[in-house]
Amino acid sequence: MDEALLEAFRATAYHVCLDTVTWATIRVDLPLPAPLAALAGARPWAFVTAWNPQARRRPPAENLAAQRELLAALQEQPGVAVHPALGVGTSGWSEPSLFVVGADVPVLDELARAHGQLAYVHGAAGSAARLRVLD
Repeated sequence: MDEALLEAFRATAYHVCLDTVTWATIRVDLPLPAPLAALAGARPWAFVTAWNPQARRRPPAENLAAQRELLAALQEQPGVAVHPALGVGTSGWSEPSLFVVGADVPVLDELARAHGQLAYVHGAAGSAARLRVLD
């Protein structure tokens, strides 16, 4: 991944929908906001998407189908909770996403790779949000 794309991932605002009007924002290298920390508790968490694999735009219908597949795969994982989310970049692009609580890194890596993602944001209780770059 080139430096410009890496910086775009780091600068993105990762918004999580808490209820019909309340959102919390994750920033790479910062701790989770209190409402998300309470939601995650001691469990691992991640912010993932299936939109625009390899950071290349594709038709909305294909993105929606892939996102549904990702959601279904996450919902099959025991003890995993999934919340709607939205990644918003500094250039104005945005991607529907998912805030996932309870899935381990190997599971997330597999799903992210299966959907052509270059990276995702993740963490654990008390730690800062980290960008996990996939090879």
